[in-house]
Amino acid sequence: FYFITTVMAGQEDGVIRRNRPGTKFKDFYNWPDQDFNDMDTTLAVQQYIQQLIRKDPHDIEVILEPPVGQDEASWKYEHLRQFCNELNSLAVRLIEDCDPKLCKQMTATEQWIFLCAAHRQPKECSAVDYTLHTLHGAASLLNSNKHFPSRVSIKENSVQKLSSIARRIYRIFSHAYYHHRVLFDEFEEKTCLCKRFTCYVTKYDLMTADNLIVPIGIKEDKTENEDDNTEN
Repeated sequence: FYFITTVMAGQEDGVIRRNRPGTKFKDFYNWPDQDFNDMDTTLAVQQYIQQLIRKDPHDIEVILEPPVGQDEASWKYEHLRQFCNELNSLAVRLIEDCDPKLCKQMTATEQWIFLCAAHRQPKECSAVDYTLHTLHGAASLLNSNKHFPSRVSIKENSVQKLSSIARRIYRIFSHAYYHHRVLFDEFEEKTCLCKRFTCYVTKYDLMTADNLIVPIGIKEDKTENEDDNTEN
């Protein structure tokens, strides 16, 4: 239920790792795990991360632990791509539940209103439009040949963009948590995505603790800022 794209692994061990046309959903990804060192493809990191998630989406520590010798920049990059991939599933649920007439702004708590950066000048969007614009913008940037020409070696100035992407897509979690709690809880119970994302940005210092306003995956409860906040 996670992945939009299917990554086909190598066949060095004689196992064809591919969901063939007509495969029943219950039989998806029904093949043995492969050692990371045997994944002879430029998509090995993505393939390895998805393998770990399929095995147990709740085992966050294992999912976020890079293989020995793995470049940290490309590891962070591939994880962020994967988060955007999985957030599409949450976005689909929000489209059905998040009425633009009721959620006219992208908000979390009463103290937080977020401006949409997809426009020439950041402005307010309905929550569902903000969600779609943000995921589209993140996908465009992460797939940009200018900023990320290689998935094996990531330039330092491109790595710096990961924090901005992470900060914006996190707002999708915060809106869902504070305004669509039942939907959020059902999704989180199944995927553990918000908790994994929180652990990810904390582990790699991609977001400050003050911005982590969903009390999931945080060791200490934070006192919310009582002043109004508007961000873009």
